[in-house]
Amino acid sequence: MLRVLIAGSTGYLGKFVVREFKKRGYWVRALARNPKKLEQIGPFLEPAVRGQIDEIFVGEVAKPETLHGLCDGIDIVFSSIGITRQKDKLTYRDVDYQGNKNILDIALTKSVKKFIYVSVFNAHMFEYLEIVKAHEDFVRDLQDSGLEYAIIRPTGYFSDMSESLKMAKSGRVYMIGDGGNRINPIHGADLAAVCVDAVTGKEHEIPVGGPVIYSLKEIAELAFATFGKNPKITLIPPWLARLATRVIRPFNKQMSDLAEFFIAAGQGDGVAPAIGRHTLGSYYQELASRWLKEN
Repeated sequence: MLRVLIAGSTGYLGKFVVREFKKRGYWVRALARNPKKLEQIGPFLEPAVRGQIDEIFVGEVAKPETLHGLCDGIDIVFSSIGITRQKDKLTYRDVDYQGNKNILDIALTKSVKKFIYVSVFNAHMFEYLEIVKAHEDFVRDLQDSGLEYAIIRPTGYFSDMSESLKMAKSGRVYMIGDGGNRINPIHGADLAAVCVDAVTGKEHEIPVGGPVIYSLKEIAELAFATFGKNPKITLIPPWLARLATRVIRPFNKQMSDLAEFFIAAGQGDGVAPAIGRHTLGSYYQELASRWLKEN
């Protein structure tokens, strides 16, 4: 039985990865800052997975002193570590780069056979943004480490698409650009299968998207249809959106950087090789149903 460490186990993708590894017979160690999140269904319908974890390792990737013994006895390391909605003062450099580097440094001193890492689709187009540069600087360290590796490059998570659903629920979707750009976002369960396949796969770079290609406008229309509403879409010129990110930068650099990434990514197509079976329409229906029950 191979033993896997899952870093990022409490996140959207990480929970699906825990479930998929366990389903395929792996022994699972989950790294978590807040283990209680493993017991809960997440805000984007990611599953509760505490019962599918053999061992919880409580630690913080930005604090290497909390990681002693992290990779002891581990064969495979999987990491989807990265800042998303954290409210502390850590930067992308602290977490997306150095946090993953701290795990890699430990893995290199142990018997780890392979490191699987989730980065960004079309990263070469966006390395001028700090969030992407932090990911890709780590990718280069991993490539140079001598350890066997695989880099997973998803187009976008279904959880990211929930923002359009939230705006549609409120009555209006604000969209940057003309909405004609295309993307095939992927469900966490489908992406998790790709991540686990990478353990035995030979590819070092794995771009991946979901089974259906949508324009951004079609995603907004789908969100309104979920609530039975007529679409009300306000288009925002990209130059105005970028100006707004500069205004908020002095107050919240992390939010500004993340907004810049979504603005830049939304101005081009993000279509990768299609895989999986989950559609965004079904996901929207399930998520909207949960929101209605909660309210």
